[in-house]
Amino acid sequence: MNLIPLSHILIFSLALFGIGIYGVLTRRNIIGILISIELILNAANINLIAFSQTTSLSPETGQVFALFVIAIAAITAAVGLAIVLALYRARKTVFADEVHLLKW
Repeated sequence: MNLIPLSHILIFSLALFGIGIYGVLTRRNIIGILISIELILNAANINLIAFSQTTSLSPETGQVFALFVIAIAAITAAVGLAIVLALYRARKTVFADEVHLLKW
């Protein structure tokens, strides 16, 4: 029993993906960029679950894939925040345009 049409879910996912891409391209703060990447991954999760509910023989497959994506996103966020902390300790800034790795 699907109450929301697939087109509405895909439009919502596209809007979430667009907001994430806009955030990645326009943010100066590295933490804001990481949050925007999480938005992009959430849009992918919504697509996985929506298509699994409508096209798959077993609707649970999309949920399993979404759990894998969530686990990978959590690992990526932990590694990304560790890199941000290391950059802040070395450079005293979290702005992406002020970090030049090859210049010390």
